[in-house]
Amino acid sequence: MNIIIAGGGTGGHIFPAVAIAHALKAADPAVNILFVGANGKMEMEKVPKEGYRIIGLDIAGFNRSNLLKNLSLPFKLWKSNKAAMNIIREFKPDAVVGVGGFASFPVLNAAQKKGIPTLIQEQNSFAGKTNKILGKKAAAVCVAYDNMQRFFPAEKIVMTGNPVRKAISQSKVSREDAARSFGLDAARKTILVVGGSLGAKSINQAMAGCIPALVAQDIQVVWQTGKTFISEAAAIAAQYPQHVKAMEFIYEMDQAYAVCDMIISRAGALAIAEICIVARPAIFIPYPFAAEDHQTSNAQALVDKQAAWMIPDDRVRELLQDKVQALIHDEKQLQQMHDNLLGLAIKDADVRIAAQIRNIIQSERK
Repeated sequence: MNIIIAGGGTGGHIFPAVAIAHALKAADPAVNILFVGANGKMEMEKVPKEGYRIIGLDIAGFNRSNLLKNLSLPFKLWKSNKAAMNIIREFKPDAVVGVGGFASFPVLNAAQKKGIPTLIQEQNSFAGKTNKILGKKAAAVCVAYDNMQRFFPAEKIVMTGNPVRKAISQSKVSREDAARSFGLDAARKTILVVGGSLGAKSINQAMAGCIPALVAQDIQVVWQTGKTFISEAAAIAAQYPQHVKAMEFIYEMDQAYAVCDMIISRAGALAIAEICIVARPAIFIPYPFAAEDHQTSNAQALVDKQAAWMIPDDRVRELLQDKVQALIHDEKQLQQMHDNLLGLAIKDADVRIAAQIRNIIQSERK
């Protein structure tokens, strides 16, 4: 089987894509997988490290902050569409999988024009415009949330969940070992703060104001800040070395999840999938500029099931400290969220999606 996986741009797209590729390889080591991404994006570095070949398209999205940068967009779209057709013609895929991101549309669009079966992995609870267009001709749409028939033909929807890295879905790290790795006390209440791989300005600024009160209550904080806030956070952490650990990026997320009692996070699809699996109560602060405000929709899906709380980004500095203190000391609420998150967790999403891809190819060959 020849399979193309197209998309990327962020870790939220790349990690699930790689997980799907690994599941396909585990089921059939002879499968030939080609990734197609966007030049200059992180998939061009991350995918080869996982052992897969990737081709980059010269493509970008619409730039809302600098309109002059959009002058070359029509040419880039034409060029990427032509390149996608060439890739399809040369690689001869049996199926093409779209995981979202700039490169997803031209490759799936080219495949659909050639009559090659496509599968969409829609990670969010509010589908983007690109996937809604592609979904009309896709053989299957793999989703992680209920009520997705608002966006896709009901007969094409398959509930699979979002793929999560094996290091997290199959983690055996104990709280005690995780605490030692961070230099923390396993007996103390601990909060994990993550704003995505690049950090989140609003969350970081709000946390800076919360730290003294949390430390006064003997609460520990593991704080991923991103590049732009690490200096300020490190200066704060230096004042409370026994309670606050600030770092630009956390590589061992399985240990970070194992040591914490609750999480403060953006509401990207990958973060939510991981939080459901580790079943740590969370307060979500959705990124307000995400396409179609999908992070708010993602978080609301968990709030509606009493599995999380949510604070709007523009009120985080006002509300975060009170909300954190209310949740971290409420054992009944923490347990209820934990139980509800476990009920939402899907640990084998990668295997389910890989099975759908193989089914599509086998159906096509009959």
